[in-house]
Amino acid sequence: MRMVDLIEKKRDGKALTTEEIQFVIDGYTKGAIPDYQMSAFAMAVFFQDMNEQERADLTMAMVQSGDTIDLSAIEGIKVDKHSTGGVGDTTTLVLGPLVASLGVPVAKMSGRGLGHTGGTIDKLESISGFHVEISNDEFIQLVNEHKLAVIGQSGNLTPADKKLYALRDVTGTVNSIPLIASSIMSKKIAAGADAICLDVKTGAGAFMKTIEGSRELAQAMVNIGNSVGRKTMAVISDMSQPLGFAVGNALEVREAIDTLRGVGPEDLTELCLTLGSHMVVLAEKASSLEEARQLLLESIKTGKAIEKFKTFLRAQGGDDSIVDDPSKLPQAPFTIELPAKEDGYVSEIVADEIGIAAMLLGAGRATKESTIDLSVGIVLHKKIGDKVKKGESLLTIHANQENVVEVKQKLYSNIKISKEKIEAPILIHEEITL
Repeated sequence: MRMVDLIEKKRDGKALTTEEIQFVIDGYTKGAIPDYQMSAFAMAVFFQDMNEQERADLTMAMVQSGDTIDLSAIEGIKVDKHSTGGVGDTTTLVLGPLVASLGVPVAKMSGRGLGHTGGTIDKLESISGFHVEISNDEFIQLVNEHKLAVIGQSGNLTPADKKLYALRDVTGTVNSIPLIASSIMSKKIAAGADAICLDVKTGAGAFMKTIEGSRELAQAMVNIGNSVGRKTMAVISDMSQPLGFAVGNALEVREAIDTLRGVGPEDLTELCLTLGSHMVVLAEKASSLEEARQLLLESIKTGKAIEKFKTFLRAQGGDDSIVDDPSKLPQAPFTIELPAKEDGYVSEIVADEIGIAAMLLGAGRATKESTIDLSVGIVLHKKIGDKVKKGESLLTIHANQENVVEVKQKLYSNIKISKEKIEAPILIHEEITL
């Protein structure tokens, strides 16, 4: 088998066999296939697409390129949740304890963030003492005991995907449905979950900016998951504006606590109930989404959800007293209000630009070497559709210095106010189960 023949075959729009795709991924992972040939192959896929079988084969070839996590020692159906990213996306911090409080095992492997704000691990590490450096045996023991644990990503999980993603990033082939879908799903499958709930974002702050693109990606990932024996579904949710109010690590932890207590932002709460209901049904702890939602609401109302969060923090060395006293979380020395310049209605809050403003404050990483300031960020007071008066605060900037002129300019240029009333965007666009 020769790589050049497979490049030509895909270039001409023909389907590759399972063995041919395995040859490509094995060869590239081991260094036998050079970058220039893999670049040509990625471009051929970009233009010619892949059928469902090819997409599944590509995903599994990447899964098999490195380590896989064996979660079979964990009792019950393990359900994982994956978000395609966004701004102020605190769902994992809420969903983990909320779903685990109903007896659903949530064995979560998370990473650190590169971009607007930190990843789930960065957010959790704003809690004094919390750590994710635990052995696989301890990880499994914690999930069996408490139904929830979070561990850092394995160094050798899907190495083929890491190599291929770096190559796609510099060859103009990132935005390809089969390559995106197989990249995401290979990591989820290698992480060992039995069922996968996908939160596919759409809008200005999302990877996919249009509903059509988000739907195509969601359907591709659902098809891959189900075809390789993982029960998979997807929710397409709005990311035209930040989710919730908080953008920044410790600020998002505080917002997650509020949400678990039942006093969080309406949109974050609704998305967590929607995703959580699907997770509970996938885990066979409820027979319908309506039943699952009622169980989740009851868990919030009775305090089971917030108690599960405390237990989870304690089990991984975290100071659970921050739940009752969030002032113990890292706090920025300066808080600066951003007043509205006119009367009207908020018509636009460009999510990814708000995220960049938070990153300029130090809430995210511009490069892998960047150090995150866990205390800084932005807390919105208005969302799209809200009425605002001149001089009223649109948001609060939490900063480590008083001079934030550049951040203010970016925020003003990306929050629009109109004279006419604007409807709030739809939060849940679609739910894909087949």
